[in-house]
Amino acid sequence: MRRHRNVLTALATAAAVGLVVTTATTGAATVDREVPRAAANPYERGPAPTTASIEATRGSFAVAQTTVARSAVSGFGGGTITYPTSTAQGTFGAVALSPGFTSSQSALSWLGPRLASQGFVVIVIDTLSVYDQPASRGTQLLAALDYLTKSSSVRTRIDPTRLAVGGHSMGGGGAIEATAKRPTLQASVPLTPWDTTKTWSSVRVPTLIFGGERDTTAPVASHAERFYASMTNAPDKAYLERRGASHGFPTSADTTTAKYTIAWLKRFVDDDTRYDQFLCPAPAPSTLILEYRDTCPHA
Repeated sequence: MRRHRNVLTALATAAAVGLVVTTATTGAATVDREVPRAAANPYERGPAPTTASIEATRGSFAVAQTTVARSAVSGFGGGTITYPTSTAQGTFGAVALSPGFTSSQSALSWLGPRLASQGFVVIVIDTLSVYDQPASRGTQLLAALDYLTKSSSVRTRIDPTRLAVGGHSMGGGGAIEATAKRPTLQASVPLTPWDTTKTWSSVRVPTLIFGGERDTTAPVASHAERFYASMTNAPDKAYLERRGASHGFPTSADTTTAKYTIAWLKRFVDDDTRYDQFLCPAPAPSTLILEYRDTCPHA
């Protein structure tokens, strides 16, 4: 598997003692508690995962939000940043998410806090125009990541070497476009992606693609499945098809989408092998998953 960072450095610091921040709720107050532990790697964040922990609506990190005004940035249309309030464990990877055609950031507003509470800084963007095509959305996702790491109010919380993208529909196509433009990204999660470009052998970023069995807007045979098959140079890739799902399923809170998105980002943004258990061996077909394909070399 291609590494995006210095593995020797990671191994050299793997034995360092870190801190786990657990979240306790007392009445209306949420409190971060620090518990010493030995870190498995310098990017590992949060407690050992369980099925329950990554299916939960919130992870172990307390989070806060800040709004980014359209007028305050260039290259994208503003958005909402959700971030962990404690940096006791160090900096975090960052994720930029784009909505689809004619949609605003509200289409993915459920996903930002869910990912951030697992230990990421997440920006869900508005695009410059709701009619922007995938290539433009990809450029805007990269502009949002640049803003996060260089000039945002949360930039000191972010490790600029650990960045990822995702999005829905044309935003999912934009995520693929972004990875083709910037191969130093750590991960990509396109959700029912739509794009007129069908061949993506140029992608060299670990990519998890979601498709919907009943998607008539971006039918999987001509979009999600075809994109997955064409990524012949991706170091890791997976394709998850939701049984009975239509094009818009990622725009509502969905445990399956969140679970595997979290596992993918943790594995490839944080190099956290504790999440391999959710990706390899491949999830079996179920009432929720029609099909799951993967290369699985990371296990």
